[in-house]
Amino acid sequence: MWHYSLCAFRLLVCGFKTCELHGIVAIVEYFLFAVLVALYEEPEKPNSALDFLKHHLGALAPENPEIEALRLEVAEMKEKYEAVLEENKTLKAKLAQYEPPEEEMPGE
Repeated sequence: MWHYSLCAFRLLVCGFKTCELHGIVAIVEYFLFAVLVALYEEPEKPNSALDFLKHHLGALAPENPEIEALRLEVAEMKEKYEAVLEENKTLKAKLAQYEPPEEEMPGE
């Protein structure tokens, strides 16, 4: 409860900005504390503390074979898309050869 009274005191004395900053710092402290607890409870300590921190904060997702398969599928679809675009340009050029120009349209 002392946190709220301290925040209220800071709000009265220093204004809203200080209280807002204190709230952000409190959130960061909470997540850092949670990561440190997870590190303490880890039976085998990791080689890289930074990777452990990123993993627990969600910045570093573990590689999944399904994710790699989806990446490959996206790459294949991009290649097919480029091929279809090229074919579309070619077919439009062929069609333009057989269509009469708009200036010479009969009936106008």
